[in-house]
Amino acid sequence: MSEPTSFENQANNPLHGVKLLDMLNYLVENLGWEKMAELVNIRCFKDEPSVKSSLKFLRTTPWAREKVEIMYTNALKRKSK
Repeated sequence: MSEPTSFENQANNPLHGVKLLDMLNYLVENLGWEKMAELVNIRCFKDEPSVKSSLKFLRTTPWAREKVEIMYTNALKRKSK
């Protein structure tokens, strides 16, 4: 059996082709800012939260973006059950 191509790997990646803006909008709609702040303790989710401020922070803070990506994939899994 041959190794899967990178295209096949990406097809199984729930983040492939998903923009950070789309992730945030989905999370806000499905979880809300309060729940997001409980799951990922960052100020842009707690103090006067907005998509714009969150995007700015997450684009420059890899550890926080990774946590948001995990929160997004977990939210997708819960919704598909």
